[in-house]
Amino acid sequence: MAEGGGAALTGAIEVRGFMELSALFASRGWANPRRFEIEGRLTGLQLLTSLGLTRDQVESLIVNRRAMSVEEVVVQPGDRVAIVPPGAPGPHRVLLGLYDPSAPKKA
Repeated sequence: MAEGGGAALTGAIEVRGFMELSALFASRGWANPRRFEIEGRLTGLQLLTSLGLTRDQVESLIVNRRAMSVEEVVVQPGDRVAIVPPGAPGPHRVLLGLYDPSAPKKA
């Protein structure tokens, strides 16, 4: 997330879809990456809604090279966002920051 003051921000973010989302972007006639104009800050869920995506289509968002859950993301103009669908293969999960081998295992 980019840092900023309290003033209203208007501008573009760069949005890139991975795996099947890349094909979805193409089917919509969108470039990948796509320049997407926003006004102010958007939560991850607001961004997905603006792009016509549902929460179950997305596992994680990577904002400015930092992987985060959709629920913790806030983007603002100038940010670069990668949208990762569920099912990224094992080695890619580590490289993308979606898997932390030192994290406790879920029961």
